[in-house]
Amino acid sequence: MSEAVDIAHLIQVALTPIFLMTAIGVTLNVLTNRLARIVDRARHLELGLAHAEAGSSGADAHRQLAVLARRSGYINGAITLIIASGLLISLVVVMLFINAFLRWNLAACIAIVFVLSMLTLALSLLAFLIEVRIATAALRIGVTR
Repeated sequence: MSEAVDIAHLIQVALTPIFLMTAIGVTLNVLTNRLARIVDRARHLELGLAHAEAGSSGADAHRQLAVLARRSGYINGAITLIIASGLLISLVVVMLFINAFLRWNLAACIAIVFVLSMLTLALSLLAFLIEVRIATAALRIGVTR
């Protein structure tokens, strides 16, 4: 009976990082959707440049493409970091079970990996914030060309 209670408690402890994985998945979905929009917009601008008249400079399109390139870099970084965070959270769950069943003392390792996961998650959110700020700064709502 005691062993069943221990396993139930272990599962409860392991569920907390699993809920974090749900949040990471939702955020990853947002990030990939933003990247897809950036890619679609860049392709549209590049197509317009390819079909532009020989006399037009296309300076505005090139400026927009430069902004999109910066944004895609930050989004790619955010995606990479949030995936790393998810992998580290998965490692935490695995180490929790190894620690319980093999009786290895992994408490310090679990704490370090969890902190690394939180750092990569925070850096991912920071990269996302920077990308949003770049996108907002590039807006020209109500400005005529």
